[in-house]
Amino acid sequence: MSGNLCNYCKNVWMLGKRKISVHSVVNYQRIVLGIETSCDDSGAAVVDENGKIRGEALISQKDVHLKTGGIIPSVAQQLHKENIDRVVNEAVLSSGISLHEVSAIATTVKPGLALSLGVGVSYSLNLVKRYNKPFIPIHHMEAHALTIRLLHKLEFPFLVLLISGGHCILSVANSVSDFLLLGQSLDESPGEALDKVARRLSLFKHPECSDMSGGQSIEYLAQFGDERFTTHSPPMARYQDCNFSFAGLRNHYDRLIQKLENREGIQKQSVLSCAAHIAASFQHSVAHHLVKRTQRAILFCKKEKLLPSSKASLVVSGGVASNKYIRKVLQNLTDDMDMSLLCPPSQLCTDNGVMIAWNGIEKLRIGAGVLENAIDIRYEPRALFGRDISEQVREAAIKLPPIKFMK
Repeated sequence: MSGNLCNYCKNVWMLGKRKISVHSVVNYQRIVLGIETSCDDSGAAVVDENGKIRGEALISQKDVHLKTGGIIPSVAQQLHKENIDRVVNEAVLSSGISLHEVSAIATTVKPGLALSLGVGVSYSLNLVKRYNKPFIPIHHMEAHALTIRLLHKLEFPFLVLLISGGHCILSVANSVSDFLLLGQSLDESPGEALDKVARRLSLFKHPECSDMSGGQSIEYLAQFGDERFTTHSPPMARYQDCNFSFAGLRNHYDRLIQKLENREGIQKQSVLSCAAHIAASFQHSVAHHLVKRTQRAILFCKKEKLLPSSKASLVVSGGVASNKYIRKVLQNLTDDMDMSLLCPPSQLCTDNGVMIAWNGIEKLRIGAGVLENAIDIRYEPRALFGRDISEQVREAAIKLPPIKFMK
């Protein structure tokens, strides 16, 4: 019977390896199962090429890691092993689509924690072999950058700011697989710095923050504090590039907290009376650093004509993009520079299977990075992101005019 079908229909017929009606063939669309285990969240989702999330599931390890004061890779690995089968099955069952019907399986292979990545890759390769499906290796940061296209019909190119617990990156997205790296963090990420200051403030002992992550507790307490509580020199102010540095800023606050503890006569692991002021001030400092480097990236892109001449877009994603204060100051920047600010909803900013599945859809559409016979896939804890043109940014030596900063 399959011999009477056109080549396209034959391919669909073979892809499913099951009997389907001609009506089903005509209405065939790409559907991808995405699996994410790059850090401490086990996620899976089934997404179709129209951007419809057919099914999804996520298990967070936050509560476990809060008790240990941070992510322990071996603990994260064990939790992924315990959760991954449940997460994938839940996503597939809720989608109403069998694994025989998906077009491909996409999985994060870089960057991330080696032990965590290994769990997802190993599990996925077993599924690929069992169901005879193409495999799509996914770059975690590319997936964050392109999630917005699941929600908006955003055309390339656009500017991307990725801010998370592991990364801080400014890049121009030219296509699904073509990125220009303008700058990145040279030491700590903003999420890492926020978490460390929260731990140094012992916010896990604060009655209103005990079940929050470090970044969440800083954002929550900052509402009740004065962002002008302390002043200091902005990070990297004399460097005319788009790179970031949060370690020095965080060290400044470590010393300040120690000084204030001595003044109040309290020991470490106790909560300062002025904790809300420190949270507000530190959050403001992080946001200010992000804004100034992004401002230079926008000016560089306009100078080099890397973005549309009118109503270009800045996409902000990654876990720290869930911070409402940081979103507001970036909105202020884009308004001043005649750009649109686009952010995925909070649940799609943090690590999840949806963004991995969608990146798989994007790659299927252009036929890039789709492996028909995946046998031995290597995961990469560290990975480059796009083509690095940060030296060109530095050589442009763009001076920053004053901007109106949100009060």
